[in-house]
Amino acid sequence: MSSPALPPGTTQRTLAIIMGGGAGTRLFPLTKDRAKPAVPLGGKYRLVDIPISNCLNSGMRSIYVLTQFNSMSLHRHIQASYKFDNFSRSFIDILAAQQTPEGSEWYQGTADAVRQNMRYFLERPFDYYVILSGDQLYRMDFRALLHQHIQSGADITLATKPIRRQLVSEFGIMQSGVDRRITRFVEKPKDESVLHEMQMSRELLGDVDSSPDEELYQASMGIYVFNRDVLVECLHNDLADFGKHVIPQSIKDRRVNSYIFQGYWEDIGTVRAFYEANLDLTDIVPEYSFFDAESPIYTHPRFLPGSKVNGATLRQAIISDGCIISDAHLERSVIGIRSIIQSGATIRNSIIMGADYFEQERHRDFSLPVMGIGRNCVIDRAIIDKNARIADGAVITPEGKPKDFDGENYFIRDGIVVVPKNATIPAGMWI
Repeated sequence: MSSPALPPGTTQRTLAIIMGGGAGTRLFPLTKDRAKPAVPLGGKYRLVDIPISNCLNSGMRSIYVLTQFNSMSLHRHIQASYKFDNFSRSFIDILAAQQTPEGSEWYQGTADAVRQNMRYFLERPFDYYVILSGDQLYRMDFRALLHQHIQSGADITLATKPIRRQLVSEFGIMQSGVDRRITRFVEKPKDESVLHEMQMSRELLGDVDSSPDEELYQASMGIYVFNRDVLVECLHNDLADFGKHVIPQSIKDRRVNSYIFQGYWEDIGTVRAFYEANLDLTDIVPEYSFFDAESPIYTHPRFLPGSKVNGATLRQAIISDGCIISDAHLERSVIGIRSIIQSGATIRNSIIMGADYFEQERHRDFSLPVMGIGRNCVIDRAIIDKNARIADGAVITPEGKPKDFDGENYFIRDGIVVVPKNATIPAGMWI
């Protein structure tokens, strides 16, 4: 679908600022050794590839990524993946939290992170600032967002997603008229009278091609567009967060509009959300597809060999590059790069993240099992992080166990077993 025409040069005058995420405690142990946006996704990508690719596909090629926690692997991935030639002004730069004469504190929230780096954002004559989250799965053409922002004369435009009543308690909810101007914001409302008032009107539902009888609410997606001077003025204070502080404050005295987005969008904040978003990719026609030639998702070009399957039963499986699979049974699973799966293994409803390198026989530590999934293992409803060694005959399943539990070399979160990066599960162990 073609995007609306923007005034010439608009995307060149737009800066994208991607939030590299906080500590990501709800995604632990996947965030034990890495920042949330560096968590592997869909077998061969990382979460941060999604907002960066959305920017590049929208013609926005001036991008800063703000990082703070466990940022080494995120820095390495961005530097290896996104290189522009010397003859363009395009850039993807990383701004890590740093001590300066002005302050020595770490980022206290999204607004504070932008405030601390304002001098870099104002160095070039950008007119618009698009602020994005580094841990969401969606595909959006930001030119349509910018077009509405400019046409409506808004000071701030905020992307919202119509959601059903049962999800309302997880989001900040916006209220706007057909003109899209936001008049009210309530964080995670639960009060019945408030819910009734915040519901999208019949006119607005008709305007976005939804049934007028649907009970929908506008949830904030954490995606914002600011005009240059508005951003400077909105951060001339000590407010810490856009969603909790800056936006509610701005609604009172500025024109804050909503851009209603109706495509697939998933906020990957918890282990359960991450697990389900990955396994949904294995559906025959998934809601979110990486098979979109017009707006591809970019990532690190690794030059790995094609995967080798020495006999296997596969049903709804995604198999990434550089894997060797021998006589295994794979069902509704995502198999990451360089995965080694040995004969007799059964993997169901699971995410195997693969490995960072191929284990060379001459450099192997023979006191440890071979990297990958050993012979006759059974893995069900689990996430096996990178470089894990699952020895022969191990059984990994949450069946009959508590919903949340910390074990030796494994964790259970939201009813899913997570084997952390570089962990070893001994032969015959039953988790």
